[in-house]
Amino acid sequence: MDVDVAVLGGGPGGYTAAIRAAQLGAKVACIDKEPELGGTCLRVGCIPTKAWVQTAFSIKEAEETFGKLGVQVGEPQLDFATANEWKAGVVKQMTQGIATLFKANGVEWVKGVGRFKDANTIAVEGGEDVTFKSAIVATGSYPLRPPIDGLDNERCVDSTGLLAQTEVPRRLVVLGGGIIGCEFASIFRRFGSEVTIVEMLPRLIPQEDEDAANELAKQFSKRGITLELGKQCTKVEGSGGGITVYYGDGETVEADLLLVSVGRGPTVENLGLGQIGVDFDKRKGIAADEHRRTTVPHIYAVGDCAGYWQLAHTAFREGEVAAENAMGHDAIVDNRGVPRPIYTDPEIAGVGLTEAEAREQYGDDVAVGRFPWVANARAVMQNETVGWVKSIHETRYGELLGVVMVGPHVTDLIEAGVVALDAESTVETVADGMAPHPTLSEAIKEAGLAALGRAIHIPNRKRAKASA
Repeated sequence: MDVDVAVLGGGPGGYTAAIRAAQLGAKVACIDKEPELGGTCLRVGCIPTKAWVQTAFSIKEAEETFGKLGVQVGEPQLDFATANEWKAGVVKQMTQGIATLFKANGVEWVKGVGRFKDANTIAVEGGEDVTFKSAIVATGSYPLRPPIDGLDNERCVDSTGLLAQTEVPRRLVVLGGGIIGCEFASIFRRFGSEVTIVEMLPRLIPQEDEDAANELAKQFSKRGITLELGKQCTKVEGSGGGITVYYGDGETVEADLLLVSVGRGPTVENLGLGQIGVDFDKRKGIAADEHRRTTVPHIYAVGDCAGYWQLAHTAFREGEVAAENAMGHDAIVDNRGVPRPIYTDPEIAGVGLTEAEAREQYGDDVAVGRFPWVANARAVMQNETVGWVKSIHETRYGELLGVVMVGPHVTDLIEAGVVALDAESTVETVADGMAPHPTLSEAIKEAGLAALGRAIHIPNRKRAKASA
């Protein structure tokens, strides 16, 4: 098969690249080994996990909110089989949607394992070779498994294995307090599991804003999730019908299941990249510039296999950029406004710099404003008043540097911060804009007003440097 653009991998970065290249007039083939398109995100990652998040949220509303609002439904009970059917149905609909989009855009889906034969050919296992003018590598990532004694026990599963469970474990230990670990801990605590998180660093979600991490830890503790922070897992042993997890200084916890969520590694080996001159690192992934071009000029790399963020939405944008450059355009990836959504309860979202990063770069020329949900009418109506919105800007020119949110629907609301940062907005632009009332989105404006010392709906705090 001879094409203009060959895409290796059908996940968010790959299928987006394939569709965009086809839109620009290319003959495109997308090689993917899985039975459905969509990659980890659609099949065994973002989409099924967030379907469970929605089930967990429904339980929470029934337990904590419906009665307050005058809706009597009785004590909620989880039907895990039905929840799994719903999850599977969502996945099926979304993956089939990608196949439909391929047909609509004239993209050829080549099913099979692909490997570079030379710099202009991908050999497909069990099929014909695909020759190309340009190629885009989008092979994704895989769950890492640290060298801990006993971690090969069948009760030690990664995120894919946990999503395949047909029964809710009575006791779940989560190894790793990053985004994936915290999301599953939040879900299964709501599903009724006893949950313990073991994290070697001193706080949860260590790359996120410290205030957000502290708020999450506080709320997790209130919900009965046990946090073992600053402690490393040393061994796992089978014990009757379960396992014993050893961590810290001889401490142990019994579990029915252990989720290993210590990060993901780029899928870059056994692709033939080295033999055609594409530089890559087993830990960092494929070297690619802001155009997503590798060390071989007509070969590009996008998504988890070449990305710092390992997020589906960064892969989407990188796929577009790679396709446009492969077709002779000049596009770059701008990482200024990358949203960081975390689907825990409470939800967390950030964009731009954290407060610590802002102070490290701008010193004393940083102002921060926080607006609590308890002062937002819509949040009060929804019985969702945990958390706040934080606005971060530099005081010399008023440039908005970052937005961090904890609370209701913030993974949706953060898009306002993305647009503001991409537009290089000042904090005044955000604070002086009209927010519809009563809405959750008002809190973004209110946080900006608080940062300027002009808060209306909360008392103003005295600041060393007040903006005019």
